[in-house]
Amino acid sequence: MFVGRKSELATLKKLYNRPGFQFVVVYGRRRVGKTALINEFVRGKPNVFFAASESSAMDNLVSLSRCVGGSMTAPVFGDYESVLTEIFLRAARERFVFVIDEYPYLAEAYRGVSSLLQVLIDKHQQNSQLFLILCGSSMSFMENQVLGYQSPLYGRRTAQCKVLPFDYFDCAEMYPSFSNEDKIALYGVTGGVPEYAARIDPMLSLRDNLLDLLFDSSGRLFEEPPNLLKQELKNPQTYNSIISAIASGHTRLNEIATAAGIETSQCSHMLATLISLGLVKKELPTVSPNPRKGIYLLADQMFRFWYRFVLPNQSRILVGIGDVVCDEVLSDQFHAFLGLTFEECCKQYMWRLLRAKSAPVNFREVGRWWGSNRAERREEEIDIIAWNATAAIFSECKWRSASTGLDALDELVRKSQIFGQFNEKHHWLFSQSGYTDALKERAAHEKSVRLVELWEMFA
Repeated sequence: MFVGRKSELATLKKLYNRPGFQFVVVYGRRRVGKTALINEFVRGKPNVFFAASESSAMDNLVSLSRCVGGSMTAPVFGDYESVLTEIFLRAARERFVFVIDEYPYLAEAYRGVSSLLQVLIDKHQQNSQLFLILCGSSMSFMENQVLGYQSPLYGRRTAQCKVLPFDYFDCAEMYPSFSNEDKIALYGVTGGVPEYAARIDPMLSLRDNLLDLLFDSSGRLFEEPPNLLKQELKNPQTYNSIISAIASGHTRLNEIATAAGIETSQCSHMLATLISLGLVKKELPTVSPNPRKGIYLLADQMFRFWYRFVLPNQSRILVGIGDVVCDEVLSDQFHAFLGLTFEECCKQYMWRLLRAKSAPVNFREVGRWWGSNRAERREEEIDIIAWNATAAIFSECKWRSASTGLDALDELVRKSQIFGQFNEKHHWLFSQSGYTDALKERAAHEKSVRLVELWEMFA
């Protein structure tokens, strides 16, 4: 079942309906659903879909020739110029889609392919109905060697689509039978990556799904993060140490470098690489982004889970007591781990409201804030501030089994007084377990207060 990707499909459809040549670059991390998106788009349309392989130039030429010829026995073209010219000549007669999936593999096998495509595009595009899609999982290659200024293809694309993991809402469509709490939990485990979310068995409980996927040595995700690092990076061991350091609670550059046993300058460079892969993010306090207060966090929810709970317990899982580990995690640590996951989901919910034009503030940024309360001489944190130049929504996210009470609202209002630049202030609370009657009564009389229930986030 294909779910999500409504905006991406709408963009591709709009471009397809425009006459003339179109060249779209589709890229994103592995497992994120790029090929599934393209397959859904080309369904019912004339197309040639070629998936490049990590093989020789001749092997890829044979495969491409068969795709163009439409059969396994189609004659092999003499060279790449001949087969790609055939594609462009065909597009002069009819509209059709030509897809090169995993384009970095082809470019590695035949290094002249980008220059060849440039020549053919420049020669034929004025009289072409070709809809060309180049797709790739190597983020650095696609951004530098296809989209970048130094690429022969620079300036030829008509659109690009960076495919990101699902947000919590779209991800939940893949396991609709679970409770809302379990949907948040599963988002914290899968990170919204469609390939991982598709592995969730609706006939099993949350616990049994985690056991099968992560706490069993034969599980699909048991070795997934290190395998991904091996595919993307030349020195995965050091990167693995950096990610482990962040997962263990080290968030400052010098802390991460010390924990990983490397120089700060080297660590900074490697963190930049992990950021480009979408695995790590550098976060600054919103509203007043002080670079000196910047911290590094794992951006990928599944990596957060794996490095926090699977990696430290690999030995016990390998000897066959993954069920014991799974039960320990669920009973002692998992609920606290989901606090940051819930906070991320709340941010995504606010963006969804803005897109639906249902937010009371037309905010331009959403983020966490931490810093000094000079009036009270103390350090403060606010989970979410969504703001523009004159107005802000201040929010706290409570992932806990007890109902949220008046003290949470009072504390949020007190913290919001730090920000005198906003003429309009709203105070929102998000709660896993609802709110006390006293808080509900107060919120009913204060227009600036909103209490968001968990069910609303999935409505």
